[in-house]
Amino acid sequence: MEQRGWRAGLPGVVRILSLLLVSLLLGPARGLHNVSQKTFTIDYNRNCFLKDGQPFRYVSGSIHYFRVPRFYWKDRLLKMKMAGLNAIQIYVPWNFHEPQPGQYQFSEDRDVERFIQLAHELELLVILRPGPYICAEWEMGGLPAWLLEKESMVLRSSDPDYLAAVDKWLGVILPKMKPLLYQNGGPIITVQVENEYGSYFSCDYDYLRFLQKRFHYHLGNDVVLFTTDGSNEKLVQCGTLQGLYATVDFGPGANITDAFLIQRKYEPKGPLINSEFYTGWLDHWGQPHSTVKTEAVVFSLQDILARGANVNLYMFIGGTNFAYWNGANMPYQAQPTSYDYDAPLSEAGDLTEKYFAVRDVIRKFEKVPEGPIPPSTPKFAYGKVALKKLKTVEESLNILCPKGPIKSLYPLTFIQVKQYFGFVLYRTTLPEDCSSPTPLSSPFGGVHDRAYVSVDGVPQGVLDRSSVITLNITGKAGATLDLLVENMGRVNYGHFINDYKGLISNLTLNSNVLTDWMMFPLDTENAVCHLGGWHGNDGSCPGKACAPSSSNYTVPAFYVGNFSIPSGIPDLPQDTFIQFPGWTKGQVWINGFNLGRYWPARGPQMTLFVPQHILVASAPNTIVVLELERAPCRDSPPEPCTVEFVDKPVISAAATYSPLFQDLPDPDS
Repeated sequence: MEQRGWRAGLPGVVRILSLLLVSLLLGPARGLHNVSQKTFTIDYNRNCFLKDGQPFRYVSGSIHYFRVPRFYWKDRLLKMKMAGLNAIQIYVPWNFHEPQPGQYQFSEDRDVERFIQLAHELELLVILRPGPYICAEWEMGGLPAWLLEKESMVLRSSDPDYLAAVDKWLGVILPKMKPLLYQNGGPIITVQVENEYGSYFSCDYDYLRFLQKRFHYHLGNDVVLFTTDGSNEKLVQCGTLQGLYATVDFGPGANITDAFLIQRKYEPKGPLINSEFYTGWLDHWGQPHSTVKTEAVVFSLQDILARGANVNLYMFIGGTNFAYWNGANMPYQAQPTSYDYDAPLSEAGDLTEKYFAVRDVIRKFEKVPEGPIPPSTPKFAYGKVALKKLKTVEESLNILCPKGPIKSLYPLTFIQVKQYFGFVLYRTTLPEDCSSPTPLSSPFGGVHDRAYVSVDGVPQGVLDRSSVITLNITGKAGATLDLLVENMGRVNYGHFINDYKGLISNLTLNSNVLTDWMMFPLDTENAVCHLGGWHGNDGSCPGKACAPSSSNYTVPAFYVGNFSIPSGIPDLPQDTFIQFPGWTKGQVWINGFNLGRYWPARGPQMTLFVPQHILVASAPNTIVVLELERAPCRDSPPEPCTVEFVDKPVISAAATYSPLFQDLPDPDS
């Protein structure tokens, strides 16, 4: 009876316990649910963004984590925040993270997730531009060079082979980004699809539809996807697609009303957005350093903000094209190592007049954080360092190319020998006697980009993609003809981004095609890191390597020197700049870190930025210079060359060269 009564009351007890359990479970879940329900959407009625349901306008600045050492990420981001920015805009260069097919790199300076998390910790929102093409004055616009292995591939199109490679990459990068979306508790508020696609010839809507579909697949349907194009009707027409929010870009001096009217033609409702408001402009070797007056920047910025528009300042800090990462434009002109961009923060992260002027404009419209702004980093002039000639490139081939050469009847391109950056030495023999000057020619402009020519170790001169396609050489029949060919950076904008490097067509000697080539792909990075195994010539001049020459050239060679950080001075090492008095053109490494290209003979950049984190105080610092054209010191009698560390940059020296082509199309950035 009692048992039956207990059972009779059981359903009621179970119901009460169940309700209690549900309320206990749902209580915290409701709280979490509320926290996690962060939203970022477009309000087409009020022509603005809604952040967690409230009207929102971003004032953003571009920073490229791949151009700023990780050591300085926080410093640069904090300076951006203190200028009044509430967001940053970043590209993701595919080739920086997948330099070889299937080999992904996301650590150290390539740790994009950490960079975004750092922005989040500083309460900066993030506008993500993952490409797959980014332009950015970056090598091949961020596309990996190994895509060129399939010569028929049409880049940035619905070509099946291109889409297959893109799909694989998006399947790697976008899942890493998904947890960092705003609605998932991260800082990413909007995501750009492709980059200024309307400026490309293909105008392939199937390609854009493919990207739109894959972005939604990996990031979800709630993410705000957008496009950016120049404020020109034709550009926007080819650059966007229904379901992708169309934005425009323009710089100071543009007619702001007209520019936003172009956006309004494609987006009648929604927020006004200038995704790239140019604070400066890019440079090319041999051209004056580009500057944009602070007054022009702040005048237009004030107008944009007064209209309630969203704006991203491109660039807020430019940074550096370390190693071989710079891009180029057509007609072929490469960009220098410095990507200073005349931005509010200098290449070295220093505060400028433009920084404070921009901050003063922003504070009229948005709340600027209180507190001290991180100061410009101190710089130190370590002075002159003597360098000794170590070995010529020819003498170093066993170290630079330990696997030996690749042989072919006709020259192969960098891609065909799987050398994506740097240098390849092309070697053949002279088939005839050239005791009198004989024309060596690249009749179809097939030297991409610059070839340093020698015969039996005697320098002959330089062949250049843009201007010098014929060079008179001398030598005996059977003599060794060497061409050290430099990839000076792949084109990053326009029709010609499928930029093959090396000897891409045959060379002729006295109008006869040269055959029987050996190609030596040079592993400079590995070689420089193992200098201990090198034995220099101790200033002597063995064999043909130091043969006399009547030309103004020396054969390409490595020079090495050491310097120590002064003791007794607090807070060293500090940032510095290296300059090359009397040197001509080449590449420089410090402690194995590839700082980039120097070319004081061409300008406008005369110094290279040396961030403090690559220097050591506990041991001597090793400098390696690869001089390609002419060193400032003689072999006989041996004398040291010098470089100098100074505490001020020189990136705007008068151009010392007038290029063949003056008029370039305006590249996007």
